[in-house]
Amino acid sequence: MSSIALFVLLSLLGLSSVGAEDPYLFFTWNVTYGSISPLGVPQLGILINGQFPGPNINSTTNNNIVVNVFNNLDEPFLLTWNGIQQRKNSWQDGMPGTNCPIPPGKNFTYHFQVKDQIGSFFYFPSTGMHRAAGAFGGLRINSRLLIPVPFADPADDYTVLIGDWYTKSHKDLAGLLDAGRNIGNPAGVLLNGLTGKDNAPLFTMEAGKTYRYRICNVGLKVSLNFRIQSHLMKLVEMDGSHTVQNDYESLDIHVGQCFSVLVAANQEAKDYYMVASTRFTKYSLSATGIIRYAGSVVPPSPELPKAPVGWAWSLNQWRSFRWNLTASAARPNPQGSFHYGGINITRTIRLASSVGLVDGKRRFALNGVSHVDSPTPPKLAEYYGIADKVFKYDSISDDPPATEAPITVAPNVLNATFRDYIEIILENPERSIQCYHLDGYSFFAVGMGHGKWTPAGRRTYNLQDAVSRHTIQVYPRSWSAIMLTFDNAGLWSLRSEMWERHYLGQQLYVSVVSPARSLRDEYNMPDDALLCGDVASLPKPPPYV
Repeated sequence: MSSIALFVLLSLLGLSSVGAEDPYLFFTWNVTYGSISPLGVPQLGILINGQFPGPNINSTTNNNIVVNVFNNLDEPFLLTWNGIQQRKNSWQDGMPGTNCPIPPGKNFTYHFQVKDQIGSFFYFPSTGMHRAAGAFGGLRINSRLLIPVPFADPADDYTVLIGDWYTKSHKDLAGLLDAGRNIGNPAGVLLNGLTGKDNAPLFTMEAGKTYRYRICNVGLKVSLNFRIQSHLMKLVEMDGSHTVQNDYESLDIHVGQCFSVLVAANQEAKDYYMVASTRFTKYSLSATGIIRYAGSVVPPSPELPKAPVGWAWSLNQWRSFRWNLTASAARPNPQGSFHYGGINITRTIRLASSVGLVDGKRRFALNGVSHVDSPTPPKLAEYYGIADKVFKYDSISDDPPATEAPITVAPNVLNATFRDYIEIILENPERSIQCYHLDGYSFFAVGMGHGKWTPAGRRTYNLQDAVSRHTIQVYPRSWSAIMLTFDNAGLWSLRSEMWERHYLGQQLYVSVVSPARSLRDEYNMPDDALLCGDVASLPKPPPYV
């Protein structure tokens, strides 16, 4: 190939070092309270531009997204972007450890790039128990036109947000937790903010065509099984990675996870139910939504497809998920060109959850420390050079305590060396399922097993084609192992996605500092960053160069 032809090809693929800036998408969001009744009971919801759920963001790889958020609530507010890696830019992550919350009556403009990402994601409020009141919505990142996708363009692309739901207000739920009580069981399950069989059709399909459904569990605590009457679902993507394309009758989708499936409209032209129902609970709750074949006047069958039973089924389904090694992701090179299994592990961190009483009130912890947010976000404290006044690094060790020591309540910040390849073991000694998410990264979910992890567990790891993703479940009295390179400088939330646990301390932040303090590795704090706590009146530090 001639040098001219090569330059033209690289330019078309968006890889040339010289060219126009990537496109911008602008949004103005007014966050307000509003009365909603998703389960037939009026309650206080949090709306974005009057919508529940919030508006979807439809973007393309490398788009710049600018969201001006006006907080019209009576309490501080933040949004976080679940699964968006915020490369070099934890300033936009929207977690209380990285950002000062938006005060009532004020606004803040998020400005981030969906750099080198594709797939299905969502956003939600990260402050308090706001997640229980709404303000969540879908966020999709489409592949650039000239990057090959491992399936034909679907006839349409639909977002399905499923999750458990409480009829108590977010303030009441927070009050229960603050008083040392638990929030109990959810009152129902929602599917795109609805629950019943009598609603109008949510989606339409034409016979003979294929459609993409992006299903995200945006709930508070319960894993859900999703299925469609009489239709198979071909899994093509999860948490931003293309997968080997297997067909499934139903899928277990755990809190914080997003799956993307193709559904062929190859059945009788009538209406069909989508079903989302609770898993691993002693109670049974479900929501339905109607898919209508174009022109149908035939209602769906009242007989809903049954959900699977037991943990073994779910674990075996997880084992069937494989990374599509030959598919391109955000770049033209195949996903499998990154051989993660051949990298030497430089550090192993075992994190075990625990629950106990502190001053008579329930707290959740990781390795004996229950995180509490400080008035000064740790990221700002680091940037301003006053970290020692706000928190203590590495208040936990890399292994769980040998005995059940009392829980310590403190900001929980773990140091990680820039560009180290680290193995993290998530241990769940309890009888209920757990789910963890890491901001700023995708990791390889290489293994799961029963009981406590030992080095022998590595013999069971998938070191070839484990799916690269951002959220992973840990089954009861079991462990899950993930691997990743900490190459994204910033401060990043590693948290339980069960929001009751998160609220009561089952989370930490990973500090990844580039020794170069260079714009090559991390952006400067934005000029419009909100300041609070001990840094509110300090002079701004010199910028990175």
